Amino acid sequence: MLVKDKNSFALYTSALIVGLVLLNLISRNVFKRIDLTDNKMYSLSESSKNIVSKVDDILTMKIYFSENLPNELGNTRRFLQDILEEFSAYSDDNIRFYFNNPESDDDLKEQATKDGIQPVQMQVIENDKVEIKKVYLGMVLLFEDKKETIPVIQTTAGLEYLISTKIKTLINVDKKTIGLAHLDTDSETKTQNLSNQLSQHYNFKNIDLTTLDPNSIDVLLVSGAIDTLDSLIKKNLDLFLSSGKSMLLTQSGVTTDIQTQQANIILSDIFNFSEKYGISIQKNLVLDGNCGSVQVQERRGIFVMNRPMEYPFFPIIKTFNNNQIVVSDLEQALLFFPSEIKLDTTSNDLVSESFPLFKSSNNSGLMQSNWMLSPDPQQNPFIKMLGQSSKILAASSKLKNGGELMVIGDSKFLFDDSGLSVNDNMIFIMNAVDYLAGDEDLISLRSREITNRPLDEIEDGARKRWKWINIILPSLLIIGLGFYKLKNENKRAEILRQIYD
Repeated sequence: MLVKDKNSFALYTSALIVGLVLLNLISRNVFKRIDLTDNKMYSLSESSKNIVSKVDDILTMKIYFSENLPNELGNTRRFLQDILEEFSAYSDDNIRFYFNNPESDDDLKEQATKDGIQPVQMQVIENDKVEIKKVYLGMVLLFEDKKETIPVIQTTAGLEYLISTKIKTLINVDKKTIGLAHLDTDSETKTQNLSNQLSQHYNFKNIDLTTLDPNSIDVLLVSGAIDTLDSLIKKNLDLFLSSGKSMLLTQSGVTTDIQTQQANIILSDIFNFSEKYGISIQKNLVLDGNCGSVQVQERRGIFVMNRPMEYPFFPIIKTFNNNQIVVSDLEQALLFFPSEIKLDTTSNDLVSESFPLFKSSNNSGLMQSNWMLSPDPQQNPFIKMLGQSSKILAASSKLKNGGELMVIGDSKFLFDDSGLSVNDNMIFIMNAVDYLAGDEDLISLRSREITNRPLDEIEDGARKRWKWINIILPSLLIIGLGFYKLKNENKRAEILRQIYD
């Protein structure tokens, strides 16, 4: 820019300064970040923004983090600071955070201990040698007279979900109550992991179905029956749904024991109960070529070795109903000896709508008798009898009174040593509880943290086709390029010959 005199220079300089001041004032109140990652991992989700918008008073976050951390933890600290800046920006300055280094101050060490933050031992490299050092990696959230603690933050995975959950717990004055009941009393001790998870987010109760009070809980989770129901239990289950509440039932049609390789049809009136609400649980087992595996002992000479063997009785689910928020963002689930579910589409005075949640693949099979659970294809011909269309393994019925019944065709889906030993299944269950409780803020956020992104399975025929395309196409391209260059060289040589002849 050409400046003709001192007055013009002063004018342009003043305008530039004023512009910079205005830009800084605007930037203090306007927060914007460009995030080019696939699932926007470095930006707050809409769910988190919705939760943060409900913070109507000062929420303080005290972060106890050591300095001079190893690189990976240094990156975690930077990510934490970035995401907390976003939490603060979207809260209208109601969320405030402070980083403290307790290593440099005994008073801070004492305060960290009072807040539930203890140092953790970690190997660090200092002065070209490995040393064991105590470091602080925790934070505490304070709101009114309530406190939530995150004792250790060692990874960025799931950090936004964890912080949003803690904020939601602090500001939620009307927490829903979730009940867990067992139709098979022998299974009561097998759901401790689920109980712990539910207790972190909701008021949680273990329920005796003989004394069930519908007014005492908002959502009821029920693990499957193996026998006829007590008449009082049947009455209370119906009473619960008729009161407009929601229930999740895990129930298969067959009991199984992989150790003895035995199976038996379940004779129970729980099936009449679910059929009343448009969901029919079949007396069969669903097999799927897309499946998990079991360890099988194999003798090789004098040695006995374990090797994994595909087991179609453990279907890996990848077909979800994308129209339903409870499963729309899930990538997979794993079931153990599930039974098929069929939906009654006829008119029902109790049900307004029934729909599937997830299905097996189109390489499925059914076992309805002659129960054989061996994983060895030479001993169990049913393992090879696949190729059928997909089977519904989980479904839900919306009731006309506002309630809902959700059914999973796997009686052991809630057990620590079965269904909930798989992290994907726990994500689904927590999504289902949030959904049935009418609290959907965290569903998309929880699924957002899934990092497993496997390639889509393709059929054998397509695999062979792409194999030959990958072999032949590059060769044809190279040959074609060679002919093209040869043609151009011949053409150029002909032009030169004509010029000099």
